[in-house]
Amino acid sequence: MKHVQLYTDGAASGNPGPGGYGLILELPGTTYKKEWSEGFQHTTNNRMELMAVIVGLELLKEAPLTVTVFTDSKYVCDAVEKKWVLRWEREGFKKQKNQDLWERFLLIYRKHKVQIKWIKGHNQHPQNERCDALAVAASKQQHKKQDKGYLAS
Repeated sequence: MKHVQLYTDGAASGNPGPGGYGLILELPGTTYKKEWSEGFQHTTNNRMELMAVIVGLELLKEAPLTVTVFTDSKYVCDAVEKKWVLRWEREGFKKQKNQDLWERFLLIYRKHKVQIKWIKGHNQHPQNERCDALAVAASKQQHKKQDKGYLAS
């Protein structure tokens, strides 16, 4: 099974406020590297952290793949690695924020063998620093999308 590394970060100014995410996909042992980012008019940091992981997994053209996700989001890392999101799903996401994104996450997560690893943010990790720069730049773009899931909650 092919192995992919996915580096992610999200940002929101004001939290809630304008936000964005950035991600990098890499194939270890090759020179392949893809960067992606998007900005949103009004959202939260947690939504952008999760959105980066979702979009990164959705960009994968094959399945199943072994994917190592690197994130500085304890929210995302703990929800997945401690299996909280599976409990939330069983309980119908009662009183859980970001249900729309967690449901979207689970659809793509189940197509791959995914491990999520936490890395300390703003700690000179090159890919994390680049993802942060992409997320912040996306949050400052003039033409940003609407985060319809945030507006609906």
